[in-house]
Amino acid sequence: MKKILIANRGEIALRIVRACRDAGYTSVAIASEADRQALHARSADESHILTGTAPRDTYLNQGAILSIAARAGADAVHPGYGLLSENETFAAAVMAAGLTWIGPSPEAIAQLGDKVAARAIARRAGAPLLPSWEGDELTVEKASAFVAEHGLPVIVKAQNGGGGRGMRIVRQQAELEGQIAAARREAELAFGRPECFIERYIDHARHVETQCLADTHGRVAVISTRDCTLQRRHQKLIEEAPAPFLSEEQTKRLSEVSIAVLSAVGYRGAATCEFLLTGEGDIFFLEVNTRIQVEHPVTEEVTGVDLIREMFKIAEGSPLPESFAPVRGHAIEFRINAEDPWADFRPTPGRIEALQAPGGPGVRIDFGYATGDTVPPYYDSMIGKVIVTGPDRPEALARARRALSEMKVIGLTTIAPLHQAILSSPEFSAGEIENFAIHTRWIDAVLQRLADAAKSLVALPQPPAAEFVEPSLAEQDPTPSSETDAPLYRAGIKAPLSGIIMELCVKEGDAVNLGDTVAIMEAMKMEQPVVAEIAGVVAKINVAQGSFIDMDADIMGLN
Repeated sequence: MKKILIANRGEIALRIVRACRDAGYTSVAIASEADRQALHARSADESHILTGTAPRDTYLNQGAILSIAARAGADAVHPGYGLLSENETFAAAVMAAGLTWIGPSPEAIAQLGDKVAARAIARRAGAPLLPSWEGDELTVEKASAFVAEHGLPVIVKAQNGGGGRGMRIVRQQAELEGQIAAARREAELAFGRPECFIERYIDHARHVETQCLADTHGRVAVISTRDCTLQRRHQKLIEEAPAPFLSEEQTKRLSEVSIAVLSAVGYRGAATCEFLLTGEGDIFFLEVNTRIQVEHPVTEEVTGVDLIREMFKIAEGSPLPESFAPVRGHAIEFRINAEDPWADFRPTPGRIEALQAPGGPGVRIDFGYATGDTVPPYYDSMIGKVIVTGPDRPEALARARRALSEMKVIGLTTIAPLHQAILSSPEFSAGEIENFAIHTRWIDAVLQRLADAAKSLVALPQPPAAEFVEPSLAEQDPTPSSETDAPLYRAGIKAPLSGIIMELCVKEGDAVNLGDTVAIMEAMKMEQPVVAEIAGVVAKINVAQGSFIDMDADIMGLN
């Protein structure tokens, strides 16, 4: 390999650009029109534009990406995470074009990237599994039959892809139909595949995983464990390595199952095997992510292994080392998402007027944006990650508190205050397993307490005003108005955020009650219901299904 095309965007694309530079490869970036000036595009040795802004037209457009690879003379493709990283069709197309695919074989992706197929493999490998329904097509009738046998709650999951997309918990029978439909929509949007299955849901469980590498010579190695329990809407927010408070027996069991599952398919490359850990200490296999993970830096920090460069070596046929250095210290990663944690995690795309990153001992910053960059509404809401390492977990936590208090993002809202509040919580910062009381739904359960804690935290002084950039009048783009443009209805229902109208739930002439869902929007790969704040009759619908609209735009008018 000499020239690697990076089939991704944002911070992971930049991470791979840097790995290419370290390893002596030429990097080729791709960028949608919305990302034309993005940091990853500016940083690569070459950058090529994909026409359009929507993911399906750009970063999911296999033909366009392969055409760029041919024009650029690339001889290899790294898919990063998300998007096409777990698409066996794309992997096969890359290989058919004579390029090196830096990842597992298409066959392994098909077997393990499909959660249903992966469960069958895991079952044969002796992995413990939760009850599930895994037929050809999940219908309400089939789901109802599963609920009748196994009870509630259950979780509907996208059969393909990952990253928490296409997952919906069902706690009441009446929610089943709507949640299946919502999961299918999210799965189609994120992965281009709507298939879902249903599984028994376990409350108050932890999410633990293993970071694995496998070479082309049949060797599979578990590099470290991780804990990814702190989630919101099944999206991981905080991850750490190694997973705290695991017994030697549990760690051994996680490694044995991971190696057995990956060996069963002749895996090569980086993989993550994910598990649930119940309060009673029982372990259940969930899935395999056939790609690099967002949270890979915490493993790198405690092992000294550059996982991206290891992927390069594996793709070139090099064997894994006989052994890896033992885990040393503790690392915690905080995802910095452009979302408002105190407004139901509403996405907040926009221009970063100023970004002040923390520093000091044990602090690593993996960001895909810099001061002056615009976070577009079309893609994932994560703008970067703060990774903090210490000789042990208490010191990593102390450094994390300091680092997050130093960080400032001006121009848009992020979830950094939520992280600061979590760090002040005794359940997360506990030093003993008996007091380590977090679980995958913990953030939802204590969100109001976290909001109250955030208000009481004392921030460090703001940096001098001279460091910040104010938008010029030309950039503020005032919208002209006139009396002749007055709408012909009593009140408008406005978009709560910039995004795509996924579904219109009413039509002109329909009666709407206070609190009714009138439309469903999608922004940054998350669904957002649009709720009527007044009652009335729909007089006019101003948008079309599938269209993109700005925040505060009139979706429809009521009389």
